[in-house]
Amino acid sequence: MTVVVAGLGGTIAMARDSSGRVVPKLSARDLVDAVPEIGGDLEVISFRDQPGASLLIEDLVELSALLAERFAGGAVGAVITQGTDTIEETAYALDLLHAGDQPIVVTGAMRNPTLPGADGPANLLAAVTVARSSQARGLGCVVVLADEIHAASRVRKAHSTSVAAFVSPTGGPLGYLMEGQVRIVNRPLRRRSVPAPRRQPRVGLYTATLGDDGSLLPVLAERLDGLVVAGFGVGHVPASWVERLEEIAGRIPVVLASRTGAGFVATDSYGFSGSERDLIGRGLIPAGGLDAYKARVLLHLLLGGAEAAAHGVREEWFH
Repeated sequence: MTVVVAGLGGTIAMARDSSGRVVPKLSARDLVDAVPEIGGDLEVISFRDQPGASLLIEDLVELSALLAERFAGGAVGAVITQGTDTIEETAYALDLLHAGDQPIVVTGAMRNPTLPGADGPANLLAAVTVARSSQARGLGCVVVLADEIHAASRVRKAHSTSVAAFVSPTGGPLGYLMEGQVRIVNRPLRRRSVPAPRRQPRVGLYTATLGDDGSLLPVLAERLDGLVVAGFGVGHVPASWVERLEEIAGRIPVVLASRTGAGFVATDSYGFSGSERDLIGRGLIPAGGLDAYKARVLLHLLLGGAEAAAHGVREEWFH
């Protein structure tokens, strides 16, 4: 019943240095030892030691390979501790790279250990509890903070400082922890996994904003292998963008997401210039229920793999 605990750094692992600054300093072992209620049967690994904002997709590919080895050796689950800045993206990347039934649980802290009411120890205990639970098998990678269990494909960081910062606006949490027990109340209809990328493509994200004429789009796209556009509402952009986006979509994959962060991109509701129907007709790929950040992670991993290189990026991969 071994659970792997891999530390990547972040707020949960921060302490004051000699100058009084709060920086990543605590090892994964330090975090585990601070919560004796966790118990044994753990393999503890300090994998990285940096803020969440500095993590790379390459780090996650390497971590995913390490976890696959441990799962093949009998580990029943894994817990990843990291900075909350990028959890909504890193968790989804780990989810896509993991095809097994063993749960991968990502957690962190909104209050660093130097503050009153630091939430890291409770989140770590909850995460290990979920990783050990048979209820979590088959869920893929989940995010556990504030006793809530979120699907990696749904979760968003919706507040800069609140200990209840993580939400799943489309679908709600998968479950909760109550009296130390895992309670799953809904399950995703399906999960998607992709092979580890063979290369690291450059994928950009461009957000629609009021009055932007889109003149920077071609400049940005010149340096990209793929582009995600976070449009207004259900997937709309200014009419001045459409010819530029059509030209770009003829050269590289362009995925159309919504900047709202919840709901789904439409495919056939509106037909004006710059509407979702118009853009799909010009070659853009609708992101379905994925927000722009997750659509970018998926596009990155797809473009780095052999299947997309051989067959192109297909719309059904985003549904």
